[in-house]
Amino acid sequence: MSAQIHIRQAIKTDINALETLENRVFDGDRLSRRSLAAYITNPRVTMPVAERDGLFAGYALLAFRKGSLIARLYSIAVVPEFYAHGLGYSLMLACEVEALARGRTGLQLEVRADNMAAIGLYKKLHYQQFDTYEDFYEDGMIALAFERRLKHTT
Repeated sequence: MSAQIHIRQAIKTDINALETLENRVFDGDRLSRRSLAAYITNPRVTMPVAERDGLFAGYALLAFRKGSLIARLYSIAVVPEFYAHGLGYSLMLACEVEALARGRTGLQLEVRADNMAAIGLYKKLHYQQFDTYEDFYEDGMIALAFERRLKHTT
């Protein structure tokens, strides 16, 4: 029997799971509990949550700036036990669908230059690198900026 992945929007009761994942997956540049809670109810943000077989398995944070046609992936994280199970892919697709639904024509993101798994995912989804930012992260790591033009499919 195959695992079931379910994507839904984050709700206030997800805060403990979100904070735990944030602290577990990121060594620095973490979102605080307070920030995560604020993002859940912010109308300029969407936070799809992935569940695998009913268990909290990851989230993404997509921001929409007023007046911009570009959505920005601010964060994405998957529970380590669920790496390589398609959750990051599913979360990215959910973000793209929401960006299109909100009238955005592109999605941009930054990724640590040493995060080869995430870079591989973005390339698989046809994101193109368009810039490099030196000393971007708390620890001085370089960020690679990626983007993808979005279009409705019929």
